[in-house]
Amino acid sequence: MYHMKTIDYNDHDAAPSGSFPAPDFGELQQLVDALYHEVGPSGSVSRIDVIMRAEIDDLSDDLREIIDLLPAGSYKRGRLCDQLNSIITAHGWGFVYGTVE
Repeated sequence: MYHMKTIDYNDHDAAPSGSFPAPDFGELQQLVDALYHEVGPSGSVSRIDVIMRAEIDDLSDDLREIIDLLPAGSYKRGRLCDQLNSIITAHGWGFVYGTVE
């Protein structure tokens, strides 16, 4: 089991009006942490690895949509995070689902 960082959701001043964290806020971070726990900090994962982990973790449809938009390839942690954050930002879901690092 992987633990997320504690985040204070009480300060909604930074979030756009009507945007509140979803119940599954932070689950993408847990997914990334789990993937790189398995392969090590300098390891790589494939798009298929990410999709399979998302299925194992039973991510919501919205989060699966983010995963499904990943281009094919092999990812070091930084590149995967950049790709996921780009997709999250393009959907305007940063405040709802969080970004990854």
